Amino acid sequence: MPGAPDHGMAFFLTRSGGVNKAMEAENVLVRMVGICKEFPGVKALSNVDFELRRSEIHAVCGENGAGKSTLIKVLTGVEHNETGDIYLDGSPIRPKTPMDAQDLGISTVYQEINLCPNLSVAENIFIGREPMKMGKIDWNEVNKRSALALARLNIKLDVTGRLDEYSVAIQQMVAIARALDISAKVLILDEPTSSLDKNEVANLFRVMRKLKEQGMGIVFITHFLEQVYEITDRITVLRNGLLVGQFETAKLDRLQLIAQMIGKDLAEFEKAIKQDTGDQAKVQETIFFQGKEVGRHGTINPFDIEIKKGEVMGLAGLLGSGRTETARIIFGIDKADSGEVFIDNQKVKINSPEDTIRRGMGFCPENRKIEGIIANLTVRENIVLGLQGKLGLWKFLSMKQQLEITNKYIKILNIATPSTEQLVGNLSGGNQQKVLLARWLATNPELLILDEPTRGIDVGAKAEVQKLVLELAKEGKAVLFISSELDEMVRCCDRMAVYRDKTKIGELQGDEITEMKVMQTIAGEAG
Repeated sequence: MPGAPDHGMAFFLTRSGGVNKAMEAENVLVRMVGICKEFPGVKALSNVDFELRRSEIHAVCGENGAGKSTLIKVLTGVEHNETGDIYLDGSPIRPKTPMDAQDLGISTVYQEINLCPNLSVAENIFIGREPMKMGKIDWNEVNKRSALALARLNIKLDVTGRLDEYSVAIQQMVAIARALDISAKVLILDEPTSSLDKNEVANLFRVMRKLKEQGMGIVFITHFLEQVYEITDRITVLRNGLLVGQFETAKLDRLQLIAQMIGKDLAEFEKAIKQDTGDQAKVQETIFFQGKEVGRHGTINPFDIEIKKGEVMGLAGLLGSGRTETARIIFGIDKADSGEVFIDNQKVKINSPEDTIRRGMGFCPENRKIEGIIANLTVRENIVLGLQGKLGLWKFLSMKQQLEITNKYIKILNIATPSTEQLVGNLSGGNQQKVLLARWLATNPELLILDEPTRGIDVGAKAEVQKLVLELAKEGKAVLFISSELDEMVRCCDRMAVYRDKTKIGELQGDEITEMKVMQTIAGEAG
């Protein structure tokens, strides 16, 4: 009597419809079967299956908190599953640490860059596995091989320079170069393009296609749906820690994918947004913030800007064009060395964010991990932080007041957390972003600056944030909005300043605000 079939093969035959696809089983590189993982108060994965083939780019999609990152962390030894099995090349594996996974040929680049900014580029690429010569690190070899690793990504730079001397985009590419140099079989990219411009994304995709041709399996996690359809072969969709399904990318249209991800009809979100972006005469003439020839040498060229109450003012431009630099000067993070600033028609001197917060401004920064949330504080502590700062040291919020405020915004923003006392670092990226939004909404700001508020969050949460932006303007608040997604900018903004090369080059409003017009303005082709 023949023995029982291999567990991994049994999964494949069951899920794939019979032995007629047995040939495909030989092409499977990674198989995860019945994976379960729980955290305190959260069931992150429940009986999830996943399959990655050789010579395949496979997207894992789902809303924040769906289980995408947890699935990857189980595969790479960061987290350990309670039940389920993992197979690599048909053999069972159970990596205990990321180093174990790397030794097996599995490398990961996570959404948040986890490198050492105080070390050189080369040191970051080879840290922990430096080539040796006569008992010492062979720095010539380290630098030579680092340059070659970056050359695979069409990047040429001084690898002996400190990592923090380079942009976030370059740091992301260094992390990818490190992963490529380590990995022999499987490369996992968790939101690798979130800090890359169009050309850098194109370079990365060229490398991914080349690695695919060489037989590598690539797991690609992203919230940019257009990138899913540009680069991937198959899609696995997760929702609330459950497997929704696995699909061939070419046979699943975008609306179907979104419906699978959120488990509900998007019409209600689109309807809400369109109602608020109709021909409403909501833009008032009252100017809350005005800057005249404001600039900072070496950072942003002098610019004029007006931000009115009851409108969404957008800052558009490519990565590094000057949008974030403008926002940082307006909020006082970086001090302007030229120009004049007026708030509510009064000339003011801005020396620090303390000055702007007390004058009714709030700021959600682009890098929520470094400049936004405080991971080791609770949801409650993070949310009340801005309001407590506005009130000052001697007017303390009682615990009752803190809980009332926190619960109010958990409900308004639909923040998924087991309790107000959950550490923010344990929440998904999208929910961390909502906590950051709640912090500033609790201060009841007259001007809210949002720098990439929807980066790295899921489709449903994006719609909620967009709706919130429009509601704030409708209530008479001023909103300064920055997003790399042009369709989002077009949908939300009443006026838009366009930037290129650290310079404000134009301004659009009303019917002028279209994706084509913005791109023409950036390119210098607008009539």
